[in-house]
Amino acid sequence: MIKKNNSQTTFDSLKAFAPAKINLHLEVLGLRKDGFHELAMLMQSIDLFDEIDFTKTNDGMIKLTSNNSELSNEDDNLIIRAAKLLLDSSSKKNLGALIHLKKNIPIGAGLAGGSSDAAATLVGLNTLWGIGLSEQQLEKLAAKLGSDVPFCLAGGTQFCFGRGESLEPYTGKSEMAIVLVKDPSIGVSTPWAYSMYKKKNESCYLTLEEEFEKKRQLLMNSSWLKPLSPLNPPPLKNDLQQVVEPVTPAVRNALDYLSSLKGVLSFAMSGSGPSCFGVFADLKTAKTAFEENRNQLEISGLEGWCCAFRSKGVSLRF
Repeated sequence: MIKKNNSQTTFDSLKAFAPAKINLHLEVLGLRKDGFHELAMLMQSIDLFDEIDFTKTNDGMIKLTSNNSELSNEDDNLIIRAAKLLLDSSSKKNLGALIHLKKNIPIGAGLAGGSSDAAATLVGLNTLWGIGLSEQQLEKLAAKLGSDVPFCLAGGTQFCFGRGESLEPYTGKSEMAIVLVKDPSIGVSTPWAYSMYKKKNESCYLTLEEEFEKKRQLLMNSSWLKPLSPLNPPPLKNDLQQVVEPVTPAVRNALDYLSSLKGVLSFAMSGSGPSCFGVFADLKTAKTAFEENRNQLEISGLEGWCCAFRSKGVSLRF
């Protein structure tokens, strides 16, 4: 319901759409002073969404329900954490919300579903509660919740540096699409993937800021980004794949499936896995390849989606 007063329009409820992301490039550069890995990434939003319904209350309580019984609805959920962080930034302490999550992005899949839900909560409740924080203020809150959350706020195609929270927008335009696949029975721990990579590669880590900056510039000036297009497709790089794939048959299975699809330009694992994706020139080509190989997908024990590249992150519907 929408209410109007003399100064502004207010809302009793709204829906937020939280898109998944893939990594077109994920390079581990070294260790930061804070113990996190220094990264150089190009991340891309895709048209696979979690849906979150928010209803305003005035009891100071945040209550979360979900269609997925695997998820906690308590304070450890990023949605609750985001809501409380936003509430703490407001002087209106009686604000509350009933929140329902329809989970469509697979859990533990390297697609930033939880981070995108947190970003959607910041954007949705900032509007619903009329707090009025700017994008820059929301981005600062997002960085406190997780490395991927700032990207998920704005979305689209962005370079992500530091822990992933330092953003540089890609100024080009891409209208490509992907076939995304995942074994529904398998998840991969992100901390485990990074620890395995560190164990194998720490002796080769860069250590100086000047070295980090050189790698950032090399990525931003890559020839395949001028422009990012089907005629100049991304070669796809994911450093974590080299440690996850050898010990995760589900990843090898997914990559084998993607390699067989007609029209696939390149394919790789996303994030820490186990989701994998193949890049196609457009959504029509991706859908055709997907439908022609649906039986093989089922035989391989995989779930799959066709998704277009998306030019923005969180969106709201009133």
